[in-house]
Amino acid sequence: MSDNKEIAKQVIAAVGGKENINSVTHCATRLRIMVSDESKIDKNKVEDIEKVKGTFYNSGQFQIIFGTGTVNKIYEEVVGLGASEGSASQVKEESKKQGNAFQRMIRTFGDVFVPIIPVLVATGLFMGLRGLLTQEQVLAVFGMVPTDISPNFLLYTQVLTDTAFAFLPALIAWSSFKVFGGSPIIGIVLGLMLVNPALPNAYAVAGGTADPITMFGFIPVVGYQGTVLPAFIAGFVGAKLERWIRKRVPESLDLLLTPFMTLLVMSILSLFIIGPVFHSLEEVVLNGTIWVLGLPFGLAGLVIGTLNQIIVVTGIHHLFNFLEIQLLANTGVNPFNGIITASIAAQGGASLAVAMKTKSKKLKALAYPSTLSAFLGITEPAVFGVNLRYFKPFVFGLVGGGVGGFFGDLVGLEATGMAVTVIPGTLLYLNDQIFLYILTNIIAIGVAFVLTYLFGFSDKMKEEIEARKDV
Repeated sequence: MSDNKEIAKQVIAAVGGKENINSVTHCATRLRIMVSDESKIDKNKVEDIEKVKGTFYNSGQFQIIFGTGTVNKIYEEVVGLGASEGSASQVKEESKKQGNAFQRMIRTFGDVFVPIIPVLVATGLFMGLRGLLTQEQVLAVFGMVPTDISPNFLLYTQVLTDTAFAFLPALIAWSSFKVFGGSPIIGIVLGLMLVNPALPNAYAVAGGTADPITMFGFIPVVGYQGTVLPAFIAGFVGAKLERWIRKRVPESLDLLLTPFMTLLVMSILSLFIIGPVFHSLEEVVLNGTIWVLGLPFGLAGLVIGTLNQIIVVTGIHHLFNFLEIQLLANTGVNPFNGIITASIAAQGGASLAVAMKTKSKKLKALAYPSTLSAFLGITEPAVFGVNLRYFKPFVFGLVGGGVGGFFGDLVGLEATGMAVTVIPGTLLYLNDQIFLYILTNIIAIGVAFVLTYLFGFSDKMKEEIEARKDV
């Protein structure tokens, strides 16, 4: 087995040498390399390197999938061998020059949103556990009824489940300021202004127990708890405004005037213009999404379950995060999760079929861990490392996702959170839905597995495809 340093040497050589590397960084699973000349990359050579689970070129970056943990070690060795180390922001700046306007927009949205994901994952798990603790069937096992639970304990669990969404604008404004070059602390304060307790609570207004404040006789103003777009736009505009002011204020007055003027102007814009306008737009998007999800006979699940992993491949799947957050913040449930889970599980089922059918030890060593990764909710290794490489497994994975999504939508699966799927996702269904959730996953995996095993892969097909790549 090659050590990580040897693997790093092979990676550098296969991408055209150190002179072809502008900068290198990594995310949770992928080594991300900005190169000067894409034509110098020997993709087949990279994919033959030990521990490499797949590669693809997207938005100006050559990305090599190593998997969680491994990628950190390979990254350290690559940098240690003299490759130019780049911060994530530097790589983003270089990648901004590549890709069309829509790709750049989606990439920027992802840059803002990704740092917030961990707390939303934790909140989703808290929601699942709280749902478990308050289920009569579960309490009955311990000889308890709901009234036996201490009100103070329930209050504590509410703190765990509500905080992230109540102060979501502060998180988004903080991240937006950071991405767009402003001071994150100003972003936090601006975001907190949007949910200040002095404003009518958005949930109370929606529930009819509070009324908006009317400013200037015609502008309705409420708190923006759980909203996304107002905070995102406010963060973008605020960061640009802060930088504009800072360039024009004398250094001796910068500490005093820049944050004062930024917060003053942005509080007016955010509460009286950006907030009302984009909150209304979010309502339109949310209502449209709910309408799609309300299509009869499981049609929404069929369409979304089939197309989801295609969207993941294009890299614009961060849009789903926006929709899931809005659904949770406004309706308390997330019907997207069960559908998307089916699409993820199905890719794992297709990868498992490849692993079990092939006689290639190297492909087995790649496909089995990739399958496990998909069943834990991360499909990149399975999709890019196995299924897309041989194409038919990917297509049958889409079919499995569509069938599983159709069933999940038909039976009305609704998650209590977001961002975890398949096996970890069971924590979002620890109520009377758990059986249907498991059955949805089994259907998706089963359809993809059977179709791939029977019609989607053979070692002969593998050899023919790899031979064409070598031409």
